Amino acid sequence: MPSYRSVAGATLAGLLCLATAACGSSPSPAGKPSAETSGPGYPVTLTNCGQTLTFTKAPRRVVVMNGASVAEVSSLLALGLGDRVVANTQSYGRSEVKGRADAIKALPTGNIKLNEASDVPRETMLGLRPDLVLTPTSYGLDAKNGVATRKDLASVGANAYVSPQGCDQDTSHATIADSYTLLRDLGKIFHVGDRAEKIIAASRQAIDATSAKVRGKRVPRVMVGFSNTGDDFSYIAANGIFNDILAKAGGSNAFASASKGPFANISKEKVASEPVDALVVISYKDPDPAAYARKLFKEFPQWPAAKNNRFVVLSDSIYEGPSNDVAVDRIARMLHPEAFTNG
Repeated sequence: MPSYRSVAGATLAGLLCLATAACGSSPSPAGKPSAETSGPGYPVTLTNCGQTLTFTKAPRRVVVMNGASVAEVSSLLALGLGDRVVANTQSYGRSEVKGRADAIKALPTGNIKLNEASDVPRETMLGLRPDLVLTPTSYGLDAKNGVATRKDLASVGANAYVSPQGCDQDTSHATIADSYTLLRDLGKIFHVGDRAEKIIAASRQAIDATSAKVRGKRVPRVMVGFSNTGDDFSYIAANGIFNDILAKAGGSNAFASASKGPFANISKEKVASEPVDALVVISYKDPDPAAYARKLFKEFPQWPAAKNNRFVVLSDSIYEGPSNDVAVDRIARMLHPEAFTNG
């Protein structure tokens, strides 16, 4: 579900305790060499949340913390680094990218039992002997959450990396550029920068092509909601990477002004009064996310979205990660189908 702690710590925390228990290792994709473990290119130094991280070789024992995200594990897989993961706690159970959900499921989990904060307990983390820990936000390094701190991790020789916009746990300013920063940083850490740049270049090319097709067209007002959040409207996407993706797809967030943070708590009356043109449903391990759209359309038949049955279901591509171009394409095709009649 959302890669933001404001949601994970509330209604979705329980869902996230259901991390996949499958074990095994994931090899690098066929035809891609393993990342360098020593030699030219090291040491690598970068700054993360005000901390200087130094790598003398490519990490070989990576632990991916939960954080209600799949950005980190998906980026590792996209870069061909799945074989470096010794424990992954991230999973949505589905993906817009063919094979990714299965690839995530195949990664070792370390048989981790998440703590009350829905993440890796301190002693468990230290027992895994990581050399790199990836966390979506600094929440995953705060001692009050029962997790290992940077100091704890340093004592066992591990670096900790917090994903872009995660340092202050406020992701309301996140954009697609942050997805690229994550890829680039991992590319530097593992000495696979060429792979990162190829993914970024392909993503930019795809997004630019999609945006060109919808440029100048009417901009529909879109509601972004989560299919697993119950019957209220406590977590409606308001700001962050959602809005950048919507803009590049030729749409706008109908509730962007409802909150300064990434999510808004909106009354039913406010939802009813807004002329929503289209709906983006974000799904987390939901066997029938389209049911959420049908429910809303029945509840708000006055919406143009309801009259036109206009919605799309997404999971990981609309969050930070390597596949934002997929979200842009799918949303654009939903909003402006006439622009894609020839492809």
